[in-house]
Amino acid sequence: MAEHTSSSITIEAAPADVMAVIADFSRYPDWTGEVKEAEVLETDGRGRAEEVRLVMDAGAIKDDQTLAYTWTGEHEVSWTLVKSQMLRSLDGSYLLKPAGAGATEVTYRLTVDVKIPMLGMIKRKAEKVIIDRALAGLKKRVETGS
Repeated sequence: MAEHTSSSITIEAAPADVMAVIADFSRYPDWTGEVKEAEVLETDGRGRAEEVRLVMDAGAIKDDQTLAYTWTGEHEVSWTLVKSQMLRSLDGSYLLKPAGAGATEVTYRLTVDVKIPMLGMIKRKAEKVIIDRALAGLKKRVETGS
């Protein structure tokens, strides 16, 4: 089983407000550094994205990928790789937990396997950087709207 990387952050907003930002893929280029384009390809009966195409630019790694999303209740979303130019697999999730007076603890979990050879230690460090940037961007977007 592949090793995963995870990290958590507390955001001063209700879980529904945090999930609304996570679910708004068209705005990802506004608050994530790596996502340059986002296009919802398929939605479920509730209008939530089931398949999303993302154009990524993370410096040395540029990719055009399609991810399949699964929504579990109102507080969890996970995704898995459908296709990619650079990745062999990608599995991730956001889990939201109420954290007291209007706050939410957000845990981001990520497992990435690239097509090019990479030491496990370097891969986990890259995963950690991706997670930390995403959580910081999410926190800023939710709390300040920008």
